[in-house]
Amino acid sequence: MQNTTPRRACIIPGCIILAMILLPEIVLGDPTEIALKKGNLKPGLPHIFGTDLKGRDSFLRVLYGARLSLLIGLSATFVSLFIGVIYGAVSGMAGRRIDTLMMRFVDVLYGLPFMFVVIILMTVLGGKSVILLFMALGMVQWLTMARVVRSEVLSVREKDFVTAARALGAGKMGVLFRHVLPNIADTVLVYATFTVPLVIIEEAFLSFLGLGVPAPMASLGTLIRAGIPTISVFPWQILFPSAVLLALVFMVNRIGWILKRRMGI
Repeated sequence: MQNTTPRRACIIPGCIILAMILLPEIVLGDPTEIALKKGNLKPGLPHIFGTDLKGRDSFLRVLYGARLSLLIGLSATFVSLFIGVIYGAVSGMAGRRIDTLMMRFVDVLYGLPFMFVVIILMTVLGGKSVILLFMALGMVQWLTMARVVRSEVLSVREKDFVTAARALGAGKMGVLFRHVLPNIADTVLVYATFTVPLVIIEEAFLSFLGLGVPAPMASLGTLIRAGIPTISVFPWQILFPSAVLLALVFMVNRIGWILKRRMGI
């Protein structure tokens, strides 16, 4: 019974996240449709989250914003995963001198403010776009993954089955891809899951500052920023995207903790 509990606990947050991805395509409606006569309507039917200044349905905009925030979080995590796994694996399998040099480089990057680096990367890469945004976020999130992978590789490479593979003539790359990486996949998956909510928060912060998702697209951070000027008059315009952002981060983080407990990490 205990073995099925973590799996069942993933069902509710997993279904809600899946709905955030699929529901905008199922619901008939355009989140960018402007109807000035319906501007700033209070929550109710047919607009359960109300409308914004331009009369756009806030419920649809929050759904699309949640999906975009989640997809950016997943995409940036994939970028960080790709860089971090390669870097950490090479560092762990290399000799002591190379390993030390590579980890000192990671330590130096850790000393830099992440948001400052993201802003510089987006400027250097050529302005604002969703692709540049998740690439920039992913390029500063790989450091923790590299450390985790390196630590796991150092542990696994001393196991008896790795020693046996080397005795049979397997090279470093063969040992790495056939024996080491498959045995640290669970750990990588768990830490990647924890990276997603972190990226979502960082993207929301950048969008809140006006440095994230470009118009006419809108993430949850963009919607929160749009609700600031009218917070005292139309508080629901900032309340609903803020609540959904909090719920999204909590659910993804919850899945990570469930997986961590399930895998005994």
